[in-house]
Amino acid sequence: MRLIVGLGNPGIKFRETRHNLGFEVIDEVAKRLKMRFKRNLYSKAYIASKGEVILAKPYTFMNLSGFSVRRLKEKFDISLRDILVICDDLNLPLGKLRLRARGSSGGHKGLSSIITALNSEDFPRLRIGIGRNLEEDFSSFVLSKFSKEEAPLVREAVNRASICAEEWLKEDIQKLMAKYN
Repeated sequence: MRLIVGLGNPGIKFRETRHNLGFEVIDEVAKRLKMRFKRNLYSKAYIASKGEVILAKPYTFMNLSGFSVRRLKEKFDISLRDILVICDDLNLPLGKLRLRARGSSGGHKGLSSIITALNSEDFPRLRIGIGRNLEEDFSSFVLSKFSKEEAPLVREAVNRASICAEEWLKEDIQKLMAKYN
């Protein structure tokens, strides 16, 4: 069983913001794999499943994503190496992907919540760069929408990240890291 989790914040207010790139990628993966999401109260996530694949979008806020991931891991008895978390990254240039087999939160509160809930950093993650505006408050920036000029680069990044996530279902992560990083 493999679990791919996209991180974001629930609600229309946060749709298409920088912090919701994980949701956008998961939605694209679901579209490609012809999967539909259903609300799962036990895990507090929207989940879609097909065969040995589960896609999830926690509907807790970003900072509480760990609850959903831990519940899904336990319910489906999924090993840490079979959980891929997809999220935005403030420290990467806009549109750049970084796939890792494990690692720290890098200051990302969603990843931090998952690390705490799983009591481990040993799960793969795919980060998507959102750029950084040093003149704008961190919280305001991650919750802002992309500009019209940034939109094509973001669409391309979401597409590449969704392809990477699909390939992760079948390929060795080391090969994918060499290909996408």
